[in-house]
Amino acid sequence: MAGCIFCDIVDGKIPAKLIHEDHLAVAFHDISPKAPTHLLVIPRQHLSDLDEAKPEQELLLGHLLLVAKEVAAKSELRGGYRVVINRGADGGQSVDHLHVHVLGGRPLAWPPG
Repeated sequence: MAGCIFCDIVDGKIPAKLIHEDHLAVAFHDISPKAPTHLLVIPRQHLSDLDEAKPEQELLLGHLLLVAKEVAAKSELRGGYRVVINRGADGGQSVDHLHVHVLGGRPLAWPPG
């Protein structure tokens, strides 16, 4: 999608510190981390948010979570980590491309926000 920063990362137009790349997803370090380790997992296919996902994309959504687990392991987040999907302005979504946050490297408080 034109003007989407994450689509530009997928297309290689904007550099990112990649930690994972496959035919369905890309994972990279967040440029504005909220924890010592803050990774983003995004689908190569543009989806504005989770509400845009369709039942036939069930495998893609599951794949994003498996990639989140894999990049957490690569980042040695042995003490635990949090996986978050924000949706909409009130949910804290700042880029209109579905993305999964993987946060760790310190104790994370609950409730968030």
